[in-house]
Amino acid sequence: MELATFAAGCFWGVEDSFASVPGVVSTRVGYIGGSMEHPSYHDVCSGMTGHAEAVEITFDPALVSYDQLLNVFWQCHDPTQLNRQGPDHGSQYRSAIFYHSPSQKLAAEESLARLDESGRLRRRIVTAIVAATTFWEAEEYHQKYHQKHGGGCGF
Repeated sequence: MELATFAAGCFWGVEDSFASVPGVVSTRVGYIGGSMEHPSYHDVCSGMTGHAEAVEITFDPALVSYDQLLNVFWQCHDPTQLNRQGPDHGSQYRSAIFYHSPSQKLAAEESLARLDESGRLRRRIVTAIVAATTFWEAEEYHQKYHQKHGGGCGF
């Protein structure tokens, strides 16, 4: 099993995008990329911790490749919006790929370059590609939120 971590706005909808992908073993939502240990949702929403709302994915690389997960990432949000997705504003909603290995970093960079060169997007991609740091799991009520409560979110 391998890990992949993506930030693409509201983590509820991002989790939905990955949860049904064959080869994804599990997902959990949480916070990554900030300075505070054990941040709460309230802390992250203050914009003062530097964390992004993100989804950590455990996947079986024999069933789904990291490149396939990158394709889902690019399709589930607008990577040209800086620090926002749809109605959600703030650095906690930034677009970021948190890589767990040099091969993930290279794959993410190549994937971004391909998307940029494709001409599919009219604006510049602002997605950050950064090394994964400690992932702090969000409160239980955020986990699989749409499965528990219905609904969905998108940009």
